[in-house]
Amino acid sequence: MIAANGLAYAYPGAPALRFPDVALGQGETLLLRGPSGSGKSTWLALVAGLLTPAEGRIVVAGQDLSGLGAAARDPWRARHLGVLPQRLFLSEALTVSDNLALVYFAAGLPLDRGAIDRSLRRLGLEALAGRKPSQLSGGQAQRVALARALLLEPKVLLVDEPTASLDDEACHAALALLGQRAAEVGATMVISTHDARVAAALPGARTLRLGRGGAA
Repeated sequence: MIAANGLAYAYPGAPALRFPDVALGQGETLLLRGPSGSGKSTWLALVAGLLTPAEGRIVVAGQDLSGLGAAARDPWRARHLGVLPQRLFLSEALTVSDNLALVYFAAGLPLDRGAIDRSLRRLGLEALAGRKPSQLSGGQAQRVALARALLLEPKVLLVDEPTASLDDEACHAALALLGQRAAEVGATMVISTHDARVAAALPGARTLRLGRGGAA
């Protein structure tokens, strides 16, 4: 679940971004929409604990982020949140399997190769476990990043512009996969997007519009 009240963030030398209040239940899906500069990526970063709000309160997966010290944020994020960024940030120095293994180190948990193998198998990636990211297609790399984001069965999944560079067929496939895997782990999912195809593909999702105000 996600609850945000009175949220604001100010970049140096710029007017404060102010966000509508949000109360999102466990397992629900929220589309974060708005023009460039409206604060979609900032809102995701605030909910992920990567930024600290100038005003307001955020509770994510039962954790009040104001009570979470800087040193505790990284392991908390790794254990409870799955993040699928627009730039996938797969390490070229590591194999696909070892890219997923980094999740355990970030969370301070023992490495579980069996869970990594099962996660890759669910997404049809088991044959790619030993490859480096440069040896993957764009769609394969995106599925690897999704496997990484869902490896620890997070309570919240944050997704940034997942269809920005996809044609219609790939867009439909990516959204179907996101919805399926989020439902399997019972995750609350937030998708930041400017793509009208996303809203059309997820008619049951709620929408939070930034820069224009209001939640639907």
